[in-house]
Amino acid sequence: MTPSQHPRHPETPLHYDRLDYSPLPQSVTFARRRAHRLLGEWGCSELAADAALLVSELSGNAVLHGSVQDRLFRVELALMPSAVRIAVTDPKGELLPSPRMAGEAEMFGRGLLIVREVADRWGVRELTVGKAVWCELDVGQRNGRSGFRQPERPCDARQSTGISSR
Repeated sequence: MTPSQHPRHPETPLHYDRLDYSPLPQSVTFARRRAHRLLGEWGCSELAADAALLVSELSGNAVLHGSVQDRLFRVELALMPSAVRIAVTDPKGELLPSPRMAGEAEMFGRGLLIVREVADRWGVRELTVGKAVWCELDVGQRNGRSGFRQPERPCDARQSTGISSR
């Protein structure tokens, strides 16, 4: 999958969450756990593991590559009628991310490859200050791209109501 400039879904969110984090390694864990919990609360438990993985990878990149002293990074989650949208914004927009092949001995360098394989769409948006790296997971039966088992009851975002922000 290649990155695109804009998400496919211009829909109004059924649920929305946004939280800013300090650019510290433990913030990645907090963001991942929050994403997993929220997807469960929003009735999309079968997408929670994939969403948590994507939030973890994008947040890790924000901490490692997008940090600027005294500036936070932001994680946004939105449940749309047809997709879950994840966006991680950081203040450093000089170098836009792109997938690369990491060597066998390298500990880092595979995050965007994981995002590319798990997400249905992903991309980078340049901002006035910084950048936003976003991805989407389509609601309903997953096509097995991530290797996680098929859900017993697919998320039905159409049954969700209201917008929540924590």
